[in-house]
Amino acid sequence: MTKKLHGLAAALAFVAIAAHADPVLMSPEWAGQFCRAWNQDPVLTKKLVESKWISNDKGRGYKIVQVYRTDCDDSPYVELRLQLKDGVAQCAYGGSVQTAKPDLDVDYVMNAYTKRWIEMGKGEYGPMKGMMSGRLKFDGPMFEAMNNMGPFESFLLLVGKVPGDTGQCPAVPKS
Repeated sequence: MTKKLHGLAAALAFVAIAAHADPVLMSPEWAGQFCRAWNQDPVLTKKLVESKWISNDKGRGYKIVQVYRTDCDDSPYVELRLQLKDGVAQCAYGGSVQTAKPDLDVDYVMNAYTKRWIEMGKGEYGPMKGMMSGRLKFDGPMFEAMNNMGPFESFLLLVGKVPGDTGQCPAVPKS
């Protein structure tokens, strides 16, 4: 009986640890946590309103940011849907891609190798160095991004603040 109880306790401990494991960096689960963290970041929520970044949406009422990890073969993108709500730039959705073709006049698609996301997330360098060195690939309105370097840096630092498992790649969705 004691061996069975020890075995059961060990199994329950494993399940508890697995249940609290960090989601894979740039998986849909991670993007959901990133979205919630965005809404707590005063630079992203306020400065992107002040600069009118959040309003540059072609009248759709939202902007899309898609990100992925370059070194993960067939890595699925994750998507953030950002909108002006209650006077702040809020993340209304974070998860699997819902927008097949972002409008790169107002939306953004970014990718970097996992190592580079980690470096930028730690603040080792910011978006300017990331883009100019080719470490951060970027599609979208470049002039708008250049005029929002403070919030852009906060975005990259948030990547480092939201826990994510970098030891594995996001799972490719089954079709």
